[in-house]
Amino acid sequence: MSWKTLDDIDLNGKRVLVRVDINVPVVDGAVTDATRIQRIVPTVRDILAADGKPILLAHFGRPGGERRESLSLKQLVPTLENAFNAQVLFAADCVGVEAELAAEELQPGQVLLLENTRFHAAETKNDPDLAAGMARLGDIYCNDAFSAAHRAHSSTEAIARLLPSCAGRLMQAELEALEGALSAPKRPVTAVVGGAKVSTKLELLGNLIDKVDYLVIGGGMANTFLVAKGINVGNSLAETAMKDTAADILTKADKTGCKIVLPSDIVVAEKFEANAPHQVLPADQCPDNGMILDAGPDSVAEITEVFAQSQTLIWNGPLGAFELEPFDTATNAAALKAAALTRSGQLVSVAGGGDTVAALNASGAAHDFSYISTAGGAFLEWMEGKTLPGVAALEH
Repeated sequence: MSWKTLDDIDLNGKRVLVRVDINVPVVDGAVTDATRIQRIVPTVRDILAADGKPILLAHFGRPGGERRESLSLKQLVPTLENAFNAQVLFAADCVGVEAELAAEELQPGQVLLLENTRFHAAETKNDPDLAAGMARLGDIYCNDAFSAAHRAHSSTEAIARLLPSCAGRLMQAELEALEGALSAPKRPVTAVVGGAKVSTKLELLGNLIDKVDYLVIGGGMANTFLVAKGINVGNSLAETAMKDTAADILTKADKTGCKIVLPSDIVVAEKFEANAPHQVLPADQCPDNGMILDAGPDSVAEITEVFAQSQTLIWNGPLGAFELEPFDTATNAAALKAAALTRSGQLVSVAGGGDTVAALNASGAAHDFSYISTAGGAFLEWMEGKTLPGVAALEH
C-alpha cells in the first residue's frame, strides 16, 4: 500500500479538496437514494473532526461540458447537510474567482460544495489547466471516489499530482478490500462471474484464471461455455460466436490448475417471464424450445460446497435471471451460503458491480459480506488487473 490516508496528513486548518461520488438519483429535485452520500460521511466527518475544511469536488450526470441547471449539484445541498449534520455552502463553479473566494471564507465546521466538474468540457480530457484551477482552492487533495478512479479526469488524476494527496475513508476501504481479495488473498480463492455476455468479461476471466483456485461461471455466460463443450442450449441467451474463446479459456484453466464450475443441472422455461412454467433438467438436456434461466439445485450444492472449501470469495454477476422469480433461486441460495460462511469467520467475501449489488440486496445477503463495492466499472477494471489512473495518481 503506497498511498496515504487521512491519518497520514495534518489536516488542522487545511482546506481539503475531496473528490466524491454523489451522482445520486434525483426526481423532481428530491434525492431518491442517498446511499452514495452516506458512504462519504466518514471522510467528511473525520476531516471536520481534525479541524480541516472539506471542499467537495464531484460530477453529476452527463452534461457534456455544458452548464445545465437540471444537473446542478446545488439541489443536493439539503441532503448533504442532513447527512453531515453540518452547514453546506455552495459555489456556482468549481474553479474561478467565486470558487476561490468561497474556499477562502470557509469557516471551521462548514463544508463547501463546488458545482458539477463536468460543466467544463476540459474535465473529462484530464486538462492540466482545469486541474490547476481546482488545486488553487485547497491545500490537500483527498480522493474518496473509487467509482471514478478508472477515469483519468482533471478532478481524479491531474489534480492529485499538484497537491499533497491521500485516499478518503471510502477509497481506503475499497482498496484494502480489493487488495486483500486479489493481491494477497487467503487461499483457496473462488471467483463467481455471472451476467449475460462472455464478450464483456473476457479480460476479467483471463486475469482471474491465473489468480483463483475456483471460477464459478453463471448466467448467460455459462450457456456460452456449455456451447463450447458441444452442449445444446436451445433458445437460451448465448454468444455462439464466442464459443472458441470460451473453449480457449477452459483449456487455459486446465493448464493453470483453476477449476471452472459450470452448471450441472439447469432450470428451463419456454418464456422469459416471472413464474413461467419451468423444469429442472441435466445441463445437457435442454430442449430446442427451452431457455436456461437459472442453475439447478445440484449446481447450487456444488457451488456452495466450493464456497465451504474456500477462504476468499470475489463475486461479480448473478447466476441466473435474478430479476425474475423463481429464477433468482440459485443466486439467492449461493449468496446466503456465502453470507453465512462470512458471518462465521470462515470466508472473506468481496462483491461488486451493479447487478451484483442488486442481487445480493434482494437476497438479503449483502449486509453479511465482508465488503460490497458500489463502484461498477472501476471494480471490474480492478478485477481485470488494470491500473486505475485515480489510484495510481495517489502513489506519487
